[in-house]
Amino acid sequence: MHFPAFFQDIPPLTLRDPLAALLGAAEGGLIDYRYADAVKLAGHSCPTVAGAWLMARRGLNALYGDEVPTRGGLRVEFKAARDAGTTGVVGNVLSLITGAAGDEGFKGLGGKQARRDLLLFGVDLPAEVRLTRLDTGASVLLDYHPETVPPAPEMPPLMARVAGGVAEPGERAEFARLWQDRVRRILVEHGDDPELVVVK
Repeated sequence: MHFPAFFQDIPPLTLRDPLAALLGAAEGGLIDYRYADAVKLAGHSCPTVAGAWLMARRGLNALYGDEVPTRGGLRVEFKAARDAGTTGVVGNVLSLITGAAGDEGFKGLGGKQARRDLLLFGVDLPAEVRLTRLDTGASVLLDYHPETVPPAPEMPPLMARVAGGVAEPGERAEFARLWQDRVRRILVEHGDDPELVVVK
């Protein structure tokens, strides 16, 4: 499987999952997640998937600092409904990274390591997303503003031709190149931009 080269420039996220340690799935429970994992989950790479990745990274950094974050130790809440816009896509990516799940999630072992009911939608929040540590109660609010990294000016007409099924092969290739170049700029050039992901 060949991904765009810039995927290698995106640092992985390392979390410690006590359940993975308990069940012998990962030595010490340490699991590395890469942007490619989020792409495999979503089936595509786009500004939404990139934004979900960055919200996870920035939120975990704010909550844990130099400490390794605990997977399964976070509640993830969304202001929007699950089926509103791209909320479901963002929810899937944040669930992958944090381990938080909805009512279909893992019930736990002996009352511990439960992941169920930690991914919630339609919550009254002053931001798009809130991450909360279950051990300390510390929380962080996150908003993503992809418009701060706009697409190339050639994108709208190309997108219209691609979506309309009338684009030539060269136009489709250029559309894909420009699409991933925007994702690259979001993740690599602007990943730490405080106006792209607002942390409160």
